[in-house]
Amino acid sequence: MELRHLRYFIALAEELSFTRAAQRLHVSQPPLSLQIAQLEEELGAQLFVRTSRRVELTLAGQAYLVDARAVLERLGTARQRVAAIGQGQAGRIEVGLSGSHFLGPFPAALARYRQSHPGVDVVLHEMQPSLQQAALRDKRIDVGISRTAVNDDQLASTLLWPDPVVAALPPGHALAARKALALRDLRSETFVMLRRDSSAHAEHMVQCCVQAGFAPRVAQTTVELAAVLSLVAAGLGVALVPSSLGALFGPRVVLKTLGAKAPRADVHALQRRDDALGVVPAFVRVVTG
Repeated sequence: MELRHLRYFIALAEELSFTRAAQRLHVSQPPLSLQIAQLEEELGAQLFVRTSRRVELTLAGQAYLVDARAVLERLGTARQRVAAIGQGQAGRIEVGLSGSHFLGPFPAALARYRQSHPGVDVVLHEMQPSLQQAALRDKRIDVGISRTAVNDDQLASTLLWPDPVVAALPPGHALAARKALALRDLRSETFVMLRRDSSAHAEHMVQCCVQAGFAPRVAQTTVELAAVLSLVAAGLGVALVPSSLGALFGPRVVLKTLGAKAPRADVHALQRRDDALGVVPAFVRVVTG
């Protein structure tokens, strides 16, 4: 039995005329009659009563019509679902990100994606940036949100939004009155930083300081940027933080730009190069926009 047998049967059952059914199907009457005969033979039941004047459904035909319509409806639904998944409009996506991204632009971008893709279930996994790459390679997540770009034979990065680094100072700090700073202006300061063993961003900030001619004196370390800024606000040191996150702390800290050569903390989407999920490129495209 093939799908055309069901389509031919339904057309004849609804038209109750070989002539009209053939016209509806854009076929001649002999192939239609042959398909109906083959279907009845395969089912072992007569579906139609045929006379010279009319065509009527038998009781078996009436029962089969209900099931045939249901089969074609389910197949149509399945086609739509598969097409939606392939186009990134349905399915499930697992996203890994650190806690600090819940305080930046990401929640608004996620809300925009959920509005445009209501058929996709988004599952967020809070994890340290150092664990995201392993989770991607092991296929435990589909996308990582990270300030460290990765481009190798397995993973690729897409820039989501630029995010320059700024200096965060406690209110009343001696440098707070300056309009702008250079990184080297912080050489005598005590720093609050992320832990270098769990943050590539922290390692990058240290290397930027070294390139500016000094090794930062670190008084406190933590695993979250929000905690870094809270310690700065309490007067326990200065910090180098992404501008998007620092701005959320308002008057609690003083933010100073670091000029054209400021370090970067741009946010990237990491994904597997061989990922066949249609939801992943759609997610990255909408979040980037």
